[in-house]
Amino acid sequence: MTQAEQRNILIIGGGIIGCTTAYYLSRYPLYDPETTKITVLEASENGIAQGASGKAGGLIARWAYPAELVDISFPEHVRLAKEHNGADRWGFRFVNCGTWEGTGEDLESEPGSGERKGDRRKSLEKLGLESSTQSGQINSKHPKNLNWVKQELTTSYAPMDPASGFEGTAQVHPYLFTTSMMALAAEKGAELQKGSAISIEKESGRVTGVRYRDPTDNNQDHFISATHVILAAGAWSRSILPSLPVTATRAHSITIRPEPDINMAPYVLFTEIRLPRNHLASPEIYARPDNEVYACGPGDDSRLPKNVDEVEVDQAACESIWKHVMSISPELRKGRVDKRQACFLPVVTYGGAGGPIIGEAKIVASGLYIATGHTCWGICNAPGTAKAMAELVMSGKESSGKIKGFFL
Repeated sequence: MTQAEQRNILIIGGGIIGCTTAYYLSRYPLYDPETTKITVLEASENGIAQGASGKAGGLIARWAYPAELVDISFPEHVRLAKEHNGADRWGFRFVNCGTWEGTGEDLESEPGSGERKGDRRKSLEKLGLESSTQSGQINSKHPKNLNWVKQELTTSYAPMDPASGFEGTAQVHPYLFTTSMMALAAEKGAELQKGSAISIEKESGRVTGVRYRDPTDNNQDHFISATHVILAAGAWSRSILPSLPVTATRAHSITIRPEPDINMAPYVLFTEIRLPRNHLASPEIYARPDNEVYACGPGDDSRLPKNVDEVEVDQAACESIWKHVMSISPELRKGRVDKRQACFLPVVTYGGAGGPIIGEAKIVASGLYIATGHTCWGICNAPGTAKAMAELVMSGKESSGKIKGFFL
């Protein structure tokens, strides 16, 4: 290979898209560490996966969107888990997933706070939710093996994708998946560099590198030369390339540790909970294989900070999620909250398509590639995105032909 064919590939962003792209580049048939250098530039002083890639639910679904990208990503998730022991390494497993509707218990009216046990039963009877335990009957609308939601509170349950069955939905632990992808890429020669990207430099219509601030050097400005730059900074991509039609939505979540003797059935629930005083809540709840439960609430339009390390957590929003989850699950009510956290999801605002944006941004500079705007499906669609980016950078074209509509 001639000097002109030397590749210096710089990936901006150490989230799931950036780290998984580094992995696929390092496994590409044409990859040779002697002629191709792969560097991941991460702004957080705390390391990779500090944003949504470490704080998301980790849902992987055949019924996700966009379908063209899911068709590549889902089987890749399955393959990666088999090849690298993903079950143990990043918590990969198939799960039940459905929409659950029911009534939450009024925790402020527990015995000793005003409402008697008999009054509680009368309240349930009025709603047609008389306790199946007390009546000796099984609630047929409640999934048989869903052991961490009180069945008499269930009014309906429907699987998200009945046609695909149990193996149509899976999950990973996002932080463990992201860090594993970076570790596997590093085994093949990829490097991680801490630094906050300032600008993408170009000359004669082609990228030449990236200027960044180095936190390990008193935030001094530095320059990394590159023949190819992949912008995968999630919600922060627009701060580096202002022309990108990407905004950010903040989402809060908590993680809960149930008591150790509870074997939590593998379910992901999209809930609609009717609470006292005509209040509705819709937390998503994910049971994970390591005796951890993840729950998240609705997003808000909080202003995006300059850096992922500056994301603020609204404690009241986390407390609200906790109360809503406790209202339908005595098992989780007895657990403890481990983490209260927030992250920003990148949302594409152009054309109403919802994203993501994937491809070479030749209108800006040759050699500049974009991979962002995955909204809530970044974990699910990381392998498909990364596979396409690796093919584009290494060979100039994406092999499947399925996601060409997402290219710039």
